[in-house]
Amino acid sequence: MLLFALHALAWVYPEHRDITLLAFERLDPAQRVQLQKLWSQARAGDEARLCAQMAYSGQGSRPTCIDYGAWPAISGDHSCSARDMLDIVLDSRWILRVARVGARLKSQLAAATRRDQRTNAVRDSDLALVRADPDYVARATANNAHFLIARPSVTMCLPGYVQYASRPDSELNALVIYMWYHERALAKAGSIAGASLSPEKYAQAARATLADEAFALHFLQDSFAAGHIVGMWGKAAVRKGTHDYYNEHGLEVVSWENRRFVALGDANMQPGDAERTASAVRESLAQLAGALDAKTGATVAADFKIPEPEGFNVCRESRLPAAVSELPELSAVASIVAQTPLPALGAGKGALPRFRSEIGPFLGLSSAVSGTALGGGFGSTQSGEGMAGRLDAAVRLGVGLEGVLNESSDGMVSIDLGVRQDSSERGGASIPGRSAVVLRWRVPFWLVPGDLIVATPALAFTNPRKLKKMVVQSVNGGLIPWQTGIATRIGRVQFVLGREIGLSFYGYTSDQNVVIPTPGLAPLNQTVVKLRSIGVDVPILEWRIFRSFSVDQSSGLGIQLYAGFDRPTSSSVVEPAGAPNPGLHTIVTGGVRVVFDWRHYRP
Repeated sequence: MLLFALHALAWVYPEHRDITLLAFERLDPAQRVQLQKLWSQARAGDEARLCAQMAYSGQGSRPTCIDYGAWPAISGDHSCSARDMLDIVLDSRWILRVARVGARLKSQLAAATRRDQRTNAVRDSDLALVRADPDYVARATANNAHFLIARPSVTMCLPGYVQYASRPDSELNALVIYMWYHERALAKAGSIAGASLSPEKYAQAARATLADEAFALHFLQDSFAAGHIVGMWGKAAVRKGTHDYYNEHGLEVVSWENRRFVALGDANMQPGDAERTASAVRESLAQLAGALDAKTGATVAADFKIPEPEGFNVCRESRLPAAVSELPELSAVASIVAQTPLPALGAGKGALPRFRSEIGPFLGLSSAVSGTALGGGFGSTQSGEGMAGRLDAAVRLGVGLEGVLNESSDGMVSIDLGVRQDSSERGGASIPGRSAVVLRWRVPFWLVPGDLIVATPALAFTNPRKLKKMVVQSVNGGLIPWQTGIATRIGRVQFVLGREIGLSFYGYTSDQNVVIPTPGLAPLNQTVVKLRSIGVDVPILEWRIFRSFSVDQSSGLGIQLYAGFDRPTSSSVVEPAGAPNPGLHTIVTGGVRVVFDWRHYRP
């Protein structure tokens, strides 16, 4: 279920909106007037929610209305159909919060000069969107629709590719969704261009027309993002990792009209990306304006039906919404589609390198060296502080959930089984070198430690959407995101209190003797006892200095500040013979662990 919730955007909200605004600016004046007129008529009855200007560039950091530039941004990522999108824009309470999150992200990305600043900005935006949009996580379960389907051959021309992408057995993809919705927008525009309707009915028809076109534009814009050009084949973790890599690092591509450029995507948009994408969007809007440019005042037929926005759900369906015959003729949209990049080849020779995100089951190794402070010894009279060193080695089994929402996610679920060797204590605790069997686990939590363990069996079948949202929030810092990873120039810092705990079982696999001071006990004022104890350490703050990842392996080095205790569980006197068991108490501990982590992910 967790792998089903991968999050893969092409452009973030403000990038989608900026592309649309730029395209509107590039329209001929007459076309802008035509579309602005349609927009003004569509606003009837919803003037408070819809901005007066179709492309409102001066809305600032706290939008109070939704302009048409935002509609493609809301489509797809915050809605599943044109009908769904329009209902959300007009009726939801939360869409203005989404718009404000987008405006804030835009200013943060513009101010970012380093990768860590960009990472933190996207992290904060995603967390805010999870809180604002009730279905933001659940909607991510159908990301394939936003990708271009991979080409099966280098010799395929544009008509052949369109036919291939629109076959009944082809997966839903960005190109055919654009063509399908754009055709319906043009048909609606043509049907109302010569119709004489009441203002109320015309507003309804205008909203439906604009909604279909906005939904189409979202997928046209996605077609220019690098991570969506490389194809949607491979397992979920590979699709996610490949998407993220090329969106950040870029990809050299060639368009169907033989223009070469480097494409980026997803919070990495450069001016060239915006210009190229806006050029195709401008032409699509120009076609819509052309369909509206007809004589008005005609009589409406008795059977004329006011058009509704299309309701085909791209989040739920996996195949095409219609047969090829219901798509527009390629000649009608060829000049638009020809501007999009050629998709990468599918699996086989010539395919682009694929990358995997740290998602899925793994087997790993973990080692650590620790410096531990001890608040006294086990004896009731041992109050002097001490220090000891520790070495750990463990086998780790788990599931990686890094990158479920963004690269700041830390959702590793793991259990370690290993051994520990302690040095002799230096100071007043008088504890000799000891060994232990170590059990350690790490699990994210939503509000309090362990809540996901309880919630999973309760919600998995009764309310999986709620559980999925809890999981995504958990791996990104929790409901109160105080455990969110903070990217810096020198690694990532994160509070991890409650996520991880280690148990060390001393004396359970071999006899371990400890000297306990016992004043008044002949002949040496001490008792040697065979001791068993359980040490508990709880990391509080973690600094991940570096982490590298290949196709199926990862390694990392981190530093943890931790606190804990060592509690005696049983003891027996070794000498002097017949002496009573001395009183023992729990030792408070704390220290620093330097941890090396290596994982091998299942292919």
